[in-house]
Amino acid sequence: DVKVLELAEIGKKIHRHYYFPQDIEWAKKGNKLYILQTRPITTLKKTDQTTNKIKINLPLILTGSSASPGLVVAKVKILRSAKEINKINKGEVLVTSMTTPDFVPAMKKAAAIVTDMGGQTSHAAIVSRELGVPCIIGTKQATKKLKTGQIVTVHASKGEVFAGSMDLRGLKLGDNQPADDRTSMAIKTATKVYVNLAEPERAEEVSKMNVDGVGLLRAEFIMAQIGRHPKKVIQDRKQAVYINELAEGISRFCRAFDPRPVVYRTTDFKTNEYRNLTGGYRFEPEEENPLIGFRGARRYLVDQRVFELELEAIKKVRNKMGFKNLWIMIPFVRTTEELRQVKKILAANGLTRNSSFKLWLMVEIPANVILLEDFIEVGIDGVSIGSNDLTMLTLGVDRDNAELAEVFNEMNPAVLWALEKTITTCHKKGITSSICGQAPTLYPDLVEMLIRWGITSVSLAPDVIDVTRRLIYETEARVIAKGAEK
Repeated sequence: DVKVLELAEIGKKIHRHYYFPQDIEWAKKGNKLYILQTRPITTLKKTDQTTNKIKINLPLILTGSSASPGLVVAKVKILRSAKEINKINKGEVLVTSMTTPDFVPAMKKAAAIVTDMGGQTSHAAIVSRELGVPCIIGTKQATKKLKTGQIVTVHASKGEVFAGSMDLRGLKLGDNQPADDRTSMAIKTATKVYVNLAEPERAEEVSKMNVDGVGLLRAEFIMAQIGRHPKKVIQDRKQAVYINELAEGISRFCRAFDPRPVVYRTTDFKTNEYRNLTGGYRFEPEEENPLIGFRGARRYLVDQRVFELELEAIKKVRNKMGFKNLWIMIPFVRTTEELRQVKKILAANGLTRNSSFKLWLMVEIPANVILLEDFIEVGIDGVSIGSNDLTMLTLGVDRDNAELAEVFNEMNPAVLWALEKTITTCHKKGITSSICGQAPTLYPDLVEMLIRWGITSVSLAPDVIDVTRRLIYETEARVIAKGAEK
């Protein structure tokens, strides 16, 4: 006990000397302690520690979970549905029940986002982190307690909303990243580090980071910006315009990252999200549970014409614009027969696997894990684990239900079994494996598990690329060292 306390005092002195929390390695020989090395902790989310220490002397009116950190003073704008997104002005606090892909234009204008529902992997949480917008989720009553036009102070780092405004002048609210991370551009890892992206406007900026490509390009955001339901486009005979707009959006990512790969996930809008597009209410059924409803690969088989609009855009980017770094990933494939039929449609439209065109399967349904060898036999080049949906469907938890937020856990033994089974099966069958959920950034311990199992890449939000690259580098070094000892 005496030595533990002595070591703690040394740790506190080192922390004070370097100002940032430290990752300290030490040894004890006889009765003497030795400090071997120290460096800034890299497994903490890049947050503003100065902001976290600020005391706010205003009435606290609302609490929730912090999804994306920051401190903002602004006017409230309550949006009851996606149809009202044009009402928000730049710099206002977007308050709504929950967000969906069609909220993105409003989210980009917002100074902060506060929602009634949602957990750490809800749409609002994921997109706010990608956009760098402060966000509080799961407040349960934001739309009831707050009023449009009301001035509030949103302390998103702590998940708190206060009535009134505080003076932010003179406060250090900027980047508080340890200086050690500035060298991250020089770090190389055997495990590829990809980025999750959706906003064409961020492609150029993020491409300059130390990333190996785009591991998840979400189709839905580009389509939401276009704004029209694809069936209405076909009905109005505006297919050529739609294809050009979609191709232009995709090409911005391919151009920025060329020659690094861009893995485009084909449409995975759910029916409730499709209904919010112009004309969508005419074509989409109302489902009780869209999460396990009419989505993903099944839609391509039911209405091939809509899928072919996407495929024409992909061909235009690859063949006419010349960006051969564009690959595709098929989401929510329930059966091997669905995958087989999708591949037939691809082939009929002139898209077949080759050295520059890879086909990935999204692994997000327990059936994908259980029957993975059968899916691989159909013919794919790799998989990407959608850990958010896979966790929801393994544990029977809706990520948008704040009451169940504590149950959602990617470190649950059943989920870990599914991750290990997927990665080791891919390794055995000689195809690549990736993961594109939030799990690796939320749970540093999981990173070492993924690497030990043989994962070939991870795909992350832009704000955690540098921290996770360094974590992977250190984990790979430990794995190699342990292997050498054996």
